[in-house]
Amino acid sequence: MIKAMLTAAFGALLVAGCGNAGPSTQIQIVGSSTVYPFTTAVAERFTQMHPRYESPIVESTGTGAGLKLFCDGVGNLFPDMTNASRRIKKSEVENCQKNGVQRIIEVAVGIDGLALIESRNSRPLNLAVADVYKALADRPFGKPQTARTWADVNPTLPAIPIQVYGPPPTSGTRDSFAELILEKGCDTDPAMKALKARDFDAHKNICTKIREDGPFIEAGENDNLLVQKVSGNPGALGVLGFSFLEENLDRVKAVSLNGVAPSVETISNLSYPGARQIYIYAKGEHVGVVPGMKEFLAEYARGWEPGRYLALRGLIPSPPEVRMQAVQAATQLVPLDPGTLK
Repeated sequence: MIKAMLTAAFGALLVAGCGNAGPSTQIQIVGSSTVYPFTTAVAERFTQMHPRYESPIVESTGTGAGLKLFCDGVGNLFPDMTNASRRIKKSEVENCQKNGVQRIIEVAVGIDGLALIESRNSRPLNLAVADVYKALADRPFGKPQTARTWADVNPTLPAIPIQVYGPPPTSGTRDSFAELILEKGCDTDPAMKALKARDFDAHKNICTKIREDGPFIEAGENDNLLVQKVSGNPGALGVLGFSFLEENLDRVKAVSLNGVAPSVETISNLSYPGARQIYIYAKGEHVGVVPGMKEFLAEYARGWEPGRYLALRGLIPSPPEVRMQAVQAATQLVPLDPGTLK
């Protein structure tokens, strides 16, 4: 009994932090705008199933900003969980550890597609990943960027201005766009593949740095606003998560990449170039101290099963073996192994 009381007291002090009134009584979640709708759905179901707990607070801050807030420290001034539309980076884990966040629980919640969209009133545009790279890279293949229209990139494409609305550097969608689309387009050149083996940093700069002279327009973290801008501007493209495309098919449509259109089937079998795993991260130091965290993670693991409510919201289930590992992480609170990160 005394040991249990001491453990509870320590936990309360841990989450209270210096100068705070007491432990948090409400789960606080930040992070990716792409994962936000799914986590919000889980929060709604969690509140229905567990009325003794306060409703979680879920905020959309973008992946990068969310992971920074998450890693800034332990206590009620810092989030308990964060959504991420890409995997956490080794450098971010090191920042977590420096600030006392030692036990990070990584849960792969499903698959989303990184979609390129255009207005329903636009002429259909079918692009290769190399076309997108040549249009948006700061220095395509290490050469000066001169393209102003899609025809400048590829003579088979229409001579309309390159205008692409996309996420800011703090967004996980921006990171995914660089990795899944731009880098793949860059590596269609054998010289770029050779450069990667020889000089990783130079390769990353040439292959993933986006031009800043106008054709790429940062549209912020609000995906609904991005859809609004693209739908009202025929000829413009946008970059966002597949789930937002599905919610707005009355206003926008998908752009095919390498001849493959994003769909539940092409994303789940990874034939679409923009398919990506999405995540939530939980702070192990807060589990068992902040009420309801264990139950919330367990509810997420129920919600992502095929045919359940997250699928109805547009989340594509991970392959069975990935789901099995994710269920184990969510229910047994298995900490992340930093050695598996880049």
